[in-house]
Amino acid sequence: MSSSRLNPEFEVQSITPALGAEVHGLDLANPIPSETLQALRDTWLERKVLCFRDQALSPAQQLAFTRQFGEIDKYPFLGGIDGYPEVAPVLKLPEEKVNFGGIWHSDTAYLETPAAGASLYALEIPAVGGDTLFCNTALAFEKLPAELKKRLSGLTALNVSSKAAVSRTRIPSIDREKPSPLEFECEHPVIRIHPETKQSILYVNEAHTLRFRSWSEQDSHLLLEKLFRHLRQPEFQCRIRWRPGTLVLWDNRSTQHYPINDYHGYRRLLHRVSIKGDRPHGGASSSLN
Repeated sequence: MSSSRLNPEFEVQSITPALGAEVHGLDLANPIPSETLQALRDTWLERKVLCFRDQALSPAQQLAFTRQFGEIDKYPFLGGIDGYPEVAPVLKLPEEKVNFGGIWHSDTAYLETPAAGASLYALEIPAVGGDTLFCNTALAFEKLPAELKKRLSGLTALNVSSKAAVSRTRIPSIDREKPSPLEFECEHPVIRIHPETKQSILYVNEAHTLRFRSWSEQDSHLLLEKLFRHLRQPEFQCRIRWRPGTLVLWDNRSTQHYPINDYHGYRRLLHRVSIKGDRPHGGASSSLN
């Protein structure tokens, strides 16, 4: 179903069968009534990535909107803008070749309590390029062969902030001469149960998952690479084409994302606000067979 009206206040149009929806009819600069907010939250949990076009938001208004979905958290590898420490600028300058976070990842998987979600608001966007891909990690788990689901059941993986592939993308222009000394690591279940939807999620990602508990990196490599390739399949994806005034809200617990670095020579600026999450838990899955 490509389009449906779930509430008199807004309309939802799916982006792909896998995930994502454009939401029309809401001005995010204003508080959302409780009944409408509940319907919107239900849509967020179902579609996992919500895209709102033609918004005009100050940093305070972006914070206020995002706060309606959970407690605000500070992202560890970006400073905030003046007066708003929880609003992180995601900036690429025309002369830069590296884009921040330019690898498939789930945000802050290396923390004990990874982000539950985030909002990203577009201020300056190149005329062409700079899109972001998202994938549905619950659907990715669902589509695994039954024997592989059973193999992964009960496994735990070590997630770190310092893998070389992602560390190379953390060169914010405002602090490029002072690499962050921060390093984080935490173990999480490979099959995570979503705390609200109760879906089983394939919770490993290319940027941060280093190895399985009690396995060496070498022994973990082939299975992890197989899972990373599986997660990246186009059937599990949607693509967000940004334009100024677009805000995207995603559920970080059941998605991964990849910002495409195809706009060298152009400036791109978005403001990011993180939603605090809880510690991932595994458990018996109804989808193991």
